[in-house]
Amino acid sequence: MRLTALVAALGAFLASSAEAAQTHIAVAANFTEPAKEIAALFNQKTGHEAVLSFGASGAFFTQITHGAPFEVFLSADSERPKAAVDGGFALADSLFTYAIGKLVLWSRVIDVTDGEAALKAGQFQKLSIANPVAAPYGTAAVEAMKALGVYDALQPKIVQGNSIAQAFQFVDTRNAEVGFVALSQLYGVTAGTRWEVPQTLYSPIRQDAVLLKTGADSEASKAFLEFLKGPEARAIIERFGYALN
Repeated sequence: MRLTALVAALGAFLASSAEAAQTHIAVAANFTEPAKEIAALFNQKTGHEAVLSFGASGAFFTQITHGAPFEVFLSADSERPKAAVDGGFALADSLFTYAIGKLVLWSRVIDVTDGEAALKAGQFQKLSIANPVAAPYGTAAVEAMKALGVYDALQPKIVQGNSIAQAFQFVDTRNAEVGFVALSQLYGVTAGTRWEVPQTLYSPIRQDAVLLKTGADSEASKAFLEFLKGPEARAIIERFGYALN
């Protein structure tokens, strides 16, 4: 009886090992930390491994259109996943909003608690933003500055990061005194001061996910997207400061 049970258990283990697979996911830089937590929990619950790559959404979109071997795309906007569908690179029925991002003005060296006043005073040499061509948080930063009427005056002080991760790094290392970052990046950060930019000053940062055609037959890829919609993943997303649909 014991031998039979052992054989059955071994068979179940081998079956589960055979079914476990990898999915390669392109992840917007602002979503780095929550994605890591979600991927670890996904692996624990399903046995599948989510292999994550982080960067600017625009750069990922270009790579996807040139045949990069990603199977899932978690963008920082809604436009690029839709463009991937329209271009024949992704499956339309898989498209959904997984998070709604929030923009924050952050500084380690000056008081930006009243962000509007700090921007209008301009008592700093460098203002960090993500490249607005490649990164939706950069686009939102430009929109907010224009809405406040400070963009023209501050433009000479702007330094651009390739992604929101690099924009954060400029402020974190004090190479820029102030910068626009994602609220999620300040999770657990107590240093400095911050101002959550009113969402009336920029277009909603709707972050969409989509299954790429390269992942159409990947059970791990489809399982990851389903997991991302579930309560455990949504709790992580909300904890990092994102709004949910």
